[in-house]
Amino acid sequence: MPVYIGFDDTDILGADTGTGKLARNFERLIPAPCRVLGVVRQQLLVDPAIPYTSHNSSACVILDDMDPALEDRLLALAVEHLELSALPGSDPGLCFARSDHSRMAALQEFGLKCTRQIVTQREALRAAASIHLSGHGGTQDGIIGAAAAVGLTASGWRGRFIEFSGLRSLPDPVSVSALAQKGIRVVSLDRDAITPCPRDEVHTEGWLRPRLWGSQAVLPVLPSGPGRWKSMGGKRNKDHTRK
Repeated sequence: MPVYIGFDDTDILGADTGTGKLARNFERLIPAPCRVLGVVRQQLLVDPAIPYTSHNSSACVILDDMDPALEDRLLALAVEHLELSALPGSDPGLCFARSDHSRMAALQEFGLKCTRQIVTQREALRAAASIHLSGHGGTQDGIIGAAAAVGLTASGWRGRFIEFSGLRSLPDPVSVSALAQKGIRVVSLDRDAITPCPRDEVHTEGWLRPRLWGSQAVLPVLPSGPGRWKSMGGKRNKDHTRK
């Protein structure tokens, strides 16, 4: 069963390293035989009443099935990484859970709620219950996004990968077959019944972010010419909001 580690609210306005990068950097600390399957960015509700840094997003690291005896060590490493990397003035939070935990369904519901309405720390703690959920500075509000990141990622139908099988090293354009070899499924969202062929090229404009759909990495594309596809979505400029 996968293990999920959620991080949130680790940066401040103007910082070069946000929560997503902090989560991706955690891979360097993972001991063998553990392996990172991917890192997923989760978008939460954007509302003027919510204090967030740029887009109100959190991140979740997905680890492959491992020896349960390693969980305490991994948790300790995650806490240490968060406390060392989170910037002064931030409100970092951490959530750590196995996918087979009895409270996972409640955490998934909580994560979905965070995309629709404003929630409280008390609600996050209630949803997590016996799941590890901890704040590590500031207002402790990071526990909300950290719990939501785990719940939404565990659902298998939310978020986009910001790290998966070395996606940042892939060229632009990249062939459909090369993406398939990395475990990324290319799916056309065009209304005509056209299916991308292995030799076709996908143009990403240097920004490749597959979605988490059906617990798989799926890249939605639209046709842009014969044998050519364009990946959907794109990088947004940060619109900072005062915390």
